[in-house]
Amino acid sequence: MISTYKSQNSDMEHLAWIGLSQSLFGALLVGSKSNASLPDKILSIWLLLMAVVFLSLGLDIRSNSFTTLTSSFLLFNPLLYLYSAGSTVKGFKLKWTHTFHLLPFIFFEAYSHITKIEFLPGAYFERDGEFLIRIIFGVVNIASWFGYTAVALMLIHKHRMRLKDELSSIDSMDKLSWLLFISIFYTVYWIVLLIVSLTIVSIRSSSLFPMVYNYAVLLGMAFIITYYGVRQREIARFFREADAESESINEGDENMRHVNVERAIRSFMEEERGFTNPELSLQSLSESSGFPRYLVTEVLNNRMGTNFFTYVNGLRTQEAKRLLSSPDNKYSIEAIGFECGFKSRSSFYTFFKKSVGMTPNEFKLSALRQKDV
Repeated sequence: MISTYKSQNSDMEHLAWIGLSQSLFGALLVGSKSNASLPDKILSIWLLLMAVVFLSLGLDIRSNSFTTLTSSFLLFNPLLYLYSAGSTVKGFKLKWTHTFHLLPFIFFEAYSHITKIEFLPGAYFERDGEFLIRIIFGVVNIASWFGYTAVALMLIHKHRMRLKDELSSIDSMDKLSWLLFISIFYTVYWIVLLIVSLTIVSIRSSSLFPMVYNYAVLLGMAFIITYYGVRQREIARFFREADAESESINEGDENMRHVNVERAIRSFMEEERGFTNPELSLQSLSESSGFPRYLVTEVLNNRMGTNFFTYVNGLRTQEAKRLLSSPDNKYSIEAIGFECGFKSRSSFYTFFKKSVGMTPNEFKLSALRQKDV
């Protein structure tokens, strides 16, 4: 069985050196960004540690001490969480205690190389001297994947919801769409790998497919992380210091103040047409209305029954409908979107279609046909 594994080492060795090169290159690119943020530094460390994993694989194969214990999951999982936390949690800082997240990876990686044991898939449940460590390894991997991925997805979801209370224009990079995709893809990949691995173990196959699959996907992840990591700008800049706690006032005064806040919001947004500013944010609305952000958010959510993102883009959509239905308007559809405050063609079409039920072009044709009747 061992000879079967070693005959497949050539392709794995190529994969190892390509992965090492890509991970090191990615770490250099992300880490050398001008004004690199904390998430950039975490991503650079992530890629450096991925390089260690590929280097370990390559050296194992080169020295003919090839093992199949791959602890890359125990590296990927906590770093997915740390990057998500660094990108979405206000005031998040790396501490020495965060290195504890890497202890399972370090332990199993060291154990694999010190003992030189062969973790062969077909013999995974053999009741030999290494049976217990293999079981512990499997349980720790599953717990690590489930725990860290669940927390990362929760952080990304909360961040995306929070953006709707802060910004009027949200692009995919601000929403961390790529990180959400990686998290979901990684979950699907892990489930597939688990099913395939259990199948191979149950039939006592000598196939190295789970390991090849693991490192091939890890290499793909290194490319994706590098590409989006270089493009990702700091998103914590959107979230200013929280406003001071509101003072204690009686219910009547509070209702009157909410009326005044709503009046100020509508005056700025509807009469002064503040919604046409594509860079409009909750902070700028707060400054223009003269009321703190927490109070503006409170009135939008509780009194007006909406959030900042939906309210602003609803006004933009209403203005776009007015312009699109006017036979005297000579603007292109894209120009109308920009004129109304939408930051991009895609954001205009997406919100308009969701709100109206048809694309801007379909709405324009329908409105003009009705006027011709």
